[in-house]
Amino acid sequence: MNDPVQLLIDAGAIPSSPFVAQSRYSGVPLAVLQRHPGDPGIAFVRRRFIPAAGSTPIAAIHRVAAQDRPDLLGATYLGDVLLYWRIADANGVIDPHELTDTLGRRIVIPRVSGL
Repeated sequence: MNDPVQLLIDAGAIPSSPFVAQSRYSGVPLAVLQRHPGDPGIAFVRRRFIPAAGSTPIAAIHRVAAQDRPDLLGATYLGDVLLYWRIADANGVIDPHELTDTLGRRIVIPRVSGL
């Protein structure tokens, strides 16, 4: 039996990834967890590995000031609020709000090719 949704994905009528190109999950493979035979399964995003600390080229160092937010840093330095995660990855933080929780903290702004 042919899955009509899969046929549309294969034809390019529906994007194969549910994530926008700027997303930290863009390009990360999806998988399905099946708990028993015949189970339609639960779709999930596979593990995403972040670069090792210190391996990201640095474009700038930013000192956190009042009113700084991860999304605003993404807009200011990378030109898109959705790219805040690149700054979080470059600083080895999982929760992006850790970037701006401490006034005066120095955070690395990565050099991102293609921007």
